[in-house]
Amino acid sequence: MRTPTRLLGAGAVLLCLLSPAAAVHAAPLPDDFLWGVATSGFQSEGSSPDSNWRRYSDSGRTHDVIGTSVDFRHRYAEDITSAADLGVDVFRFGVEWARLQPAPGVWDETELRYYDDVVREITGRGMTPMITLDHWVYPGWVADRGGWANPEIVDDWLANAQKVIERYSGVGALWITINEPTVYVQKELSFGGIGPDRAPRMLDRLVEVHRRAYDLIHENDPGARVSSNLAYVPAAMDALDTTFVDRVRDKLDFLGVDYYYGLSLDNLTAVSAITDAFYDISPQPDGIYHALMRYTRKFPGLPLYVVENGMPTDDGKPRPDGYTRSDHLRDHLYWMERARADGAPVIGYNYWSITDNYEWGTFRPRFGLFTVDALTDPTLTRRPTDAVAAYRDVVANGLPPGYEPGRRAGICSLVDPPLSCTNPP
Repeated sequence: MRTPTRLLGAGAVLLCLLSPAAAVHAAPLPDDFLWGVATSGFQSEGSSPDSNWRRYSDSGRTHDVIGTSVDFRHRYAEDITSAADLGVDVFRFGVEWARLQPAPGVWDETELRYYDDVVREITGRGMTPMITLDHWVYPGWVADRGGWANPEIVDDWLANAQKVIERYSGVGALWITINEPTVYVQKELSFGGIGPDRAPRMLDRLVEVHRRAYDLIHENDPGARVSSNLAYVPAAMDALDTTFVDRVRDKLDFLGVDYYYGLSLDNLTAVSAITDAFYDISPQPDGIYHALMRYTRKFPGLPLYVVENGMPTDDGKPRPDGYTRSDHLRDHLYWMERARADGAPVIGYNYWSITDNYEWGTFRPRFGLFTVDALTDPTLTRRPTDAVAAYRDVVANGLPPGYEPGRRAGICSLVDPPLSCTNPP
């Protein structure tokens, strides 16, 4: 039980603000908890057809060109097998609109059969597909028509969504309509897909297609669970929620939460996110606790799913502070379990990502459980990081008995101010 802050003396309040939370052992997760891994279409498939992001990649404005990426397009069976060997329950991937519909009214049966094979591999390995309909990529012919600035995109987007939904209803899929809508808008602004004056309208259209896709899924795939995953930005969610999540709350069967970095008085490295230098951010695992508790309070009873969580390294090099991928994984799972113990209805966790991939303009950030050197290794060999064995062990056995996080909680967390500072766990 927590003592309300208003009953503490001034000295106790100051101590609370300036002292990291003491370690408390986390409770084990239930048998029906969903463990998973994630990837996306454009980032990992390679050999990309014409799309907004193929054009951005080829424009000379990105650090690297996408090329074959890590060639999930032809190596999906290997990566799905690696996921199954971890013992996970869920494999998240994206079905790329640009592959399926290379021209208006034209559907590519070869690419549809490719995704049929992906789904068959996942289900055949005993895992549940988590299918993402839109991971920031649309066909080149849609870009030629103005992309999200053109109101016709709504009907075009929904035609593709219906094609995918009808094809994969009945396979037991979890569905993600739109990946990180607010970051989607930010990327389109950065690369010129829309102008600043069109950002509010793009958000309106993302809200509309999510709401209509939700209904399409439930009409075609009764009993399926549907969400859109949000990018958790510390201290900014009150404003960001109003642009999308608050407008679709009635069309969410669970809320997907992507958590990568925190913010506290003793850790301001999150500023590196502004330049996408995520490998320069000092991880703050306790922040995932505050993120999950925020939505537990905001949306009582709505299940939560950590759709993405992971740690980038700088081109695969060890972190200067010695913090490893397995450290990062276990510490975040500890705090996720603490959130569950305090009432957060967390039903699943996906590691981002199964392999390294193309991080929206560059191969430099390495997020993979399996590392792949896309630029210099023509064999694209998947090499396990230390987190592979760690994740396999956690999935099978939970955290080690008495596990305490290696990284201390931040001093006055600002992940969800003021409560994350004044009421630490």
